[in-house]
Formats: sequence, structure tokens, C-alpha cells
Amino acid sequence: MARWKFGARAVWAVLALCAGLVAEGAVAQVRIKDIATFEGVRENQLVGYGLVVGLNGTGDSLRNSPFTEKSIEGMLERLGVGNLSDDNIRTQNTAAVMVTAMLPPFARRGSTIDVVVSSLGDASSLRGGTLIVTPLSGADGEVYAVAQGPIAVAGYAAQGLNASIVEGVPTVARIENGATVENEIGFELDSLRSIRIALRDPDFTTAVRVADAINRALGGNTARALDPSTVEVEPYGKTDLMGAMAAIERLEVEPDVRAKVVIDARSGTIVMGGNVRIDEVAVSQGGLTVMVREEIQVSQPEPISIGETVVVPQTTVEVTEQPARFAILDGGVSLQRLVDGLNAIGVGATETISILQAIKAAGALHADMEII
Repeated sequence: MARWKFGARAVWAVLALCAGLVAEGAVAQVRIKDIATFEGVRENQLVGYGLVVGLNGTGDSLRNSPFTEKSIEGMLERLGVGNLSDDNIRTQNTAAVMVTAMLPPFARRGSTIDVVVSSLGDASSLRGGTLIVTPLSGADGEVYAVAQGPIAVAGYAAQGLNASIVEGVPTVARIENGATVENEIGFELDSLRSIRIALRDPDFTTAVRVADAINRALGGNTARALDPSTVEVEPYGKTDLMGAMAAIERLEVEPDVRAKVVIDARSGTIVMGGNVRIDEVAVSQGGLTVMVREEIQVSQPEPISIGETVVVPQTTVEVTEQPARFAILDGGVSLQRLVDGLNAIGVGATETISILQAIKAAGALHADMEII
């Protein structure tokens, strides 16, 4: 427990608060499916280049976006309009866009997926537009889906002669179920001889606990931790891998996490884990406030005299210093109790962040500190 050696009544109130705090409980049991994934069962990124038409004069200006003009010419030639290379296209109702999507695992031919449409040129808004047929390719260059349809924009933009307003991002839109899967990614679970589980947050202790939980559920030494992020499972006598994977992902384990403190200096937000501890340390915090006040006075010449009006600035400087206060903390005190005590005596978020950084620099804070 912390011993605050201030001598003020407010400090004893802090002691009572700290003494009444409930000790941190154990980490909650979580399912394996919430902290890990099965190796090979993952999404794949798709990307494509297309055109959005039907915009109300908010599309690309073809002078600044020559690739949009070339794309319009190519599209019209494929549709049998003819050669337009010698003609000047002046439309402002078309925008070049990049279309992205995530192909989920085991997606079958004919199923639909959502797509995101993002402007590539200088279009001011995609509202009201329609995406023309756009093939979506994977990293291997193969086409796996085709997107088309009216787009939905969350933001808006309005502009007048002397003022404009923009809400959200009107140059990014979505199409729900806007792409149809045309090609499948071959992956057969029955061909696997073992199952590999990948932890989202690699940790030696968590990997061992996952392997132990699987061994208790399936029996024998079916699971073993290969490294901090991978657990391999070989279900003996299990021909139904789907059943084994379903049984494994429902198992509950207690993950082990590193002690970490995350500080957002801009908003004054402090997030800490329950395993954060500090050694015995003395903390002193004082504040210095400097106030500068500027007053402008005007000095005028006497009547019926030769002179000039002079502006004379008057500056007043006031310095207020808060008395520094010491706090001595026993070793093993949790960081949560330290922050609660500092809050109880009126220390703000900015001062608390400075104190935590100083304790870390002194080597008394046993946790990773990340400032974002």
C-alpha cells in the first residue's frame, strides 16, 4: 500500500481510497477463436481500376486527370462507339477510381462481397455515381471478382461563390454486395495432416496454455507450441478436421499479456494494463504559472502644442508557483493506485503523464510505455 507523506487531510483521504481498492483480479478466460486464427484460413486483398459515371458535374477535370480521359476513350471504343482520339472530351460527370475488396476464405463462385470505391483524380464528390464493370484482381494477377453498381457516399460537399462546406469524405464510397465472386481460391481442409493455430499477439506463456488446453480436451499430446505465435495440433484418430477445429476454437484459456502503458499526450488519455508495477520511488510535483498581461495606453500632447500621439504599452508579469509535494511509494504498488491517488489530490492528466514518464526514466516503472 502507498504511504503518502504529505501531512494534509486530503492525503489521508487518498490513503483510505487506496486501502479500499479491490485487488486486481485474474485475467478473464477467453475463447481460442478470439485470440488466434487457423493458419491458411484468411482473407485475400483484391484491387481494380474503374470508372464512376453519372456524377452531377463533380467528376474529374480531364485537363488535370489525363488518365480519366484515356479510360473513357478505351471504354467507349470497347462498346463500339468508335475512335475518339481526335475528339476532345469535356465531360465532368466521370471519375477514375480504385476499387478494393476483401475476398473472405472459402468464398464460392456466385457469392457477393462488399467493395470500397476511392477517387483517383480530382473529383470533388462521388455522390450519385454508378461504378462501371470493374475486374478485381489478387496479388497473383488473377481476376477473382467483378464489381459494378450504384455507390453510397457517407459524406457530402456543398459549395457556393464565396463559401463551401465538406462533411466526411465524399470521394470515398461503398457498394454493399457490389462484387460477384467469379473465381475461387482452392483450399481443402481434408488435405491437411495437422492444424496450425496462429496467435494474434505472440506470447510464450499463452502459446503453452493453448497447447495444454487442447491436450486436456482432445487427449494425449496432440498439441505442441512451436514458437510464441504458433501451436500445431495433430488430432490422432480424427478424420473430421472441421469438427476438431470447431472443438478447439470453443476452448477457453487465460491469455498472458505484457505490462504496458499507452499514453495519448494530445488528449491526456492514459491506458494501462493490470500487470503494471512500480518499485519504491519518491515523487515530487510542482507547478509554475506565468501570466503576462499587455495593456495599451495612449499619450497625447498638451493642447495648443507641437507633439505627436504616442502609444505606450504597459506590461504586467505575474508568477505563481505551487508548492512541491513529495509522495513515497512502496515497491510493488500498482500503477492504477498511483494514478487514483494523484487524481484524488487534484493532479491533472498532463501532470500525471509527466510523472509517469519521469518514473519510467528512473527505472522504477516495470512496463512498456508507448506514446501515441
